[in-house]
Amino acid sequence: MNAWIQRLQFLLRLSVGLGLVAYFGQQGRPGLGVALALLAVFAHAWASLPLFAALAWVNRQPHGHGPGAWALLQAWWRELPALERVFSWRQPFAAQAFAQNLPLAASSDQPPPRRTGVLLVHGFCCNRGLWNGWMQRLQADGHPYLALTLEPAFGSIDAYADAIETALRELTQASGGAPPVIVAHSMGGLAVRAWWRRHGSGAVPGATRVRRVLTLGTPHAGTWSAYMAAARNAHEMRYGSPWLAQLAAQEPADLGAQFDCYFSHCDQIVFPSSSAVLPGSHAIEMTAVGHLGLVFAPRVLADLLQLLGQAPAGAATTPAAHTAPTKKP
Repeated sequence: MNAWIQRLQFLLRLSVGLGLVAYFGQQGRPGLGVALALLAVFAHAWASLPLFAALAWVNRQPHGHGPGAWALLQAWWRELPALERVFSWRQPFAAQAFAQNLPLAASSDQPPPRRTGVLLVHGFCCNRGLWNGWMQRLQADGHPYLALTLEPAFGSIDAYADAIETALRELTQASGGAPPVIVAHSMGGLAVRAWWRRHGSGAVPGATRVRRVLTLGTPHAGTWSAYMAAARNAHEMRYGSPWLAQLAAQEPADLGAQFDCYFSHCDQIVFPSSSAVLPGSHAIEMTAVGHLGLVFAPRVLADLLQLLGQAPAGAATTPAAHTAPTKKP
């Protein structure tokens, strides 16, 4: 559904832009028409400015760390191409550009090769097209992967747990039984925690079934920006929401040890920035990077590829096996 919504949004922005150019061109004011058209077509860029202002104020409060003006400007500038790439092309038109990469067994009596796979989980108002660059690289390197599109788009985060369970089973089987790594952006990290609550405490614990979880800008403690949306999953992501409190209360105390949490003090969607770090996790700060920029930051993908190559697939691993440098928010 997200793809159709974003197609309509893009076509609407484009139509309004062309209409403004045509109208003001007829009025003898083509320059004004072009300027207004750019405002309409690139609405995501301008709409993000109030969010950057809000995060700067919130992160300067006692519970956070305020970014400097130069860092905010860099983050906003880097966010512009990411916004257009994701919401004007990858998600509305290219969500199926890369198929799932699930290796098949060479024969019916021979299991698939044992190699660590990757499950990619997107966030709010997104779909699997968000991960196109990641899928291209993982496919080129021969890593099994599966990228989800979470449905319903605006339902409860709990509704995604079963889809993640099914995907993990398929990916583990296609990887010769090797526990996969999960990479989750934004709300996707909460969906993974919802899966852990429902399926991770069974006969085979989640810590055994998953090698590592990497979250990118996930509002583990919620975010103030979620008050801008009326969807049920947005309500659940509000800072200090009852849903988040209940989730945390029902999780094992050592859950964070399975997570690497990438965060940024310039994340215009998740603020305060401290909420992007799950207690007990490895916290990795990304400097002058916005919310979508975390997906496009070369460091994050490089860390994943390093993790995939650190130990033989299926070997016992611990959180200490991931050697990426860490910083606390």
